[in-house]
Amino acid sequence: MAKQPSSLTLLRPDFTIIASWIQPGSKVLDLGCGDGTLLGYLQDTLGVHGYGVEIDDANILACLNNGVNVIQSDLESGLSGFESDSFDYVILSQTLQAMRHTEDIIKEILRVGKEGIVTFPNFGHWKNRLQVLFGHMPVSQTLPYEWFDTPNIHLCTLNDFEQLCHRHGIHIIERRVMNGSRHTTIAPNLFGVLAFYRFTCGK
Repeated sequence: MAKQPSSLTLLRPDFTIIASWIQPGSKVLDLGCGDGTLLGYLQDTLGVHGYGVEIDDANILACLNNGVNVIQSDLESGLSGFESDSFDYVILSQTLQAMRHTEDIIKEILRVGKEGIVTFPNFGHWKNRLQVLFGHMPVSQTLPYEWFDTPNIHLCTLNDFEQLCHRHGIHIIERRVMNGSRHTTIAPNLFGVLAFYRFTCGK
């Protein structure tokens, strides 16, 4: 019997999208896993086996308290500790924009995983464009930082990410774009707030 939607998925509909792309019982690596909430959810609902990678001490402790296997490591140093094709899925959720070496981490995702799943805030959303038009760096729910204290250094739009994939011969299997709890299908690069991509090495 399928599990009923939990209060967590009602609060985080993005979890439902990511889970829909993952086969039960698969091996998952969650990069920049935070307190392990996503990986814990995937373990509970899909019985996945996996690890999180996180650098923050408080989040490491939270992962352990949540029963999530976690490795403390800086993603900027790469994933050399993992063998090639050792995971079915590698997830990078709302962390891509904070990476200094964006191309390198995408390549590493596809080296250690059969498929990659990336989510990021869409800088092309019309509200962000409007704030830039009026002379200010955008501040929003998905981009909550001021320009002077933001960890985000490589903001991008849907079009930017897809061009990057094309440049490196990466095959996009599926794309979802959300605005809150609603799917955005009309002019997603203009009206989408959060982007989800599932991709693999090009054939």
